[in-house]
Amino acid sequence: MKIIRHSRVLLALVVGGWLASTAQAKQIELLNVSYDPTRELWREINGAFIPFYEKQSGDRLSIKMSHGGSSSQARAVIDGLDADVVSLAMGIDTDAIRKAGLIEPGWEGEFPNRSLPYVSTIVFVVRKGNPKQIHDWPDIAKAGVEIITPSPKTSGNGKLALLAAWGAILQAGGSEADARSFLSKLYRQTPVLDTGARGATTTFAQKGIGDVHLTWENEAYLEVEEARGELEIVYPKVSILAEPQVAIVDANVRRTATREVAEAYLRFLYSPEGQAIIAKHHYRPTSATAPLSVVGQLPAIELFPITAIAPSWEDAFEKFFGTGKVFDSVYLQAQ
Repeated sequence: MKIIRHSRVLLALVVGGWLASTAQAKQIELLNVSYDPTRELWREINGAFIPFYEKQSGDRLSIKMSHGGSSSQARAVIDGLDADVVSLAMGIDTDAIRKAGLIEPGWEGEFPNRSLPYVSTIVFVVRKGNPKQIHDWPDIAKAGVEIITPSPKTSGNGKLALLAAWGAILQAGGSEADARSFLSKLYRQTPVLDTGARGATTTFAQKGIGDVHLTWENEAYLEVEEARGELEIVYPKVSILAEPQVAIVDANVRRTATREVAEAYLRFLYSPEGQAIIAKHHYRPTSATAPLSVVGQLPAIELFPITAIAPSWEDAFEKFFGTGKVFDSVYLQAQ
C-alpha cells in the first residue's frame, strides 16, 4: 500500500508539474506576408524554425503565410492585413508600408546585409530544345516570339522583368529611346499579364502559352523541375540584382506582443541552416554563415544594381511605374 501511495504522490507531482508548465507555455501565432513564388521556401523555413523556437522558448508557435503579387500584398498590409513580418519582392513595397506609419524608419538596417537574407534575379524559361533560339534579351523581341511576364502594376516579378529588360539595353550601349522601343516590342508580344509570378508560371508551364517566360531565378528552377524535361532555363548575359528585403511590421507586433519571436524568425534566415534552405530553393544566400557547400551553386551572371538605371528604387518606381510614366506609355503603344 505504501508503494501505491508513493506512486500516486509521484504521479500527482508529475501531472501537476506538467499542468503548470502547460499553463505557462504561450501559444504564439505569426503572419508572414510574402510575394508570390516563395511558398516552397517559406514552407521549409517554417518547418525548421518552429521546432527550433519551441525547444528554445517552451512556447507553442504557428506561422501563417499570405502570398500574392508584391505590390498587392503591400497594399493589403496597409489596408489592415495584420502581418507580423513582410518578405516582399522589392524594398519599395516594404517602404510603402513604412510610409503608411506601420514600419519604423530605418527598417533596412534592422537585420544583416541591409535586411537581405538572399538576393535573386530575372532569367528566361523556354520550351524544350529552345525552338525560338532565345539566348539573350534582344532575342525575346524577335518577330514571332510570344512572351509571358506578369503585370508590373501588381507584381514584383513584373516590375523587375521590365527593369531588367530596360537595363540590359543600356548595359549593351543602347539609349533610353532604344530601351523604350524594346519595351514596346516586348509588351506587344505579351498576350496576357497575370497579376503575380505564380500565375504567370501557370500560364506558361501548364496552359502552354508563350515561347519565353521572364521569371524569378528560383521560380525558373521549380518550373523546369515540375515540367519533367519539357522546359529549359536560359541565362541572359546580364540581368537585374533583385533585393527582396525582410522587415518587421512594428505597429502590428506592438499590438500582438510578438516582436521577440518575429525577430528570432527573421534572424534564423541568416543562420547556417536558414542559408542552406535558401540555397536549396535556388535563391542566392548573402550571409558569411552560408555553408560552403551551397555557396556558388547557381551560375555566375552579371547583375546590375538599380542605381545603374535610376538614382534609387524610389526614383525608379516613379519613373517606370507611376501613372502615365514609362510602363503606362509603352504598354499603350503596344496595344
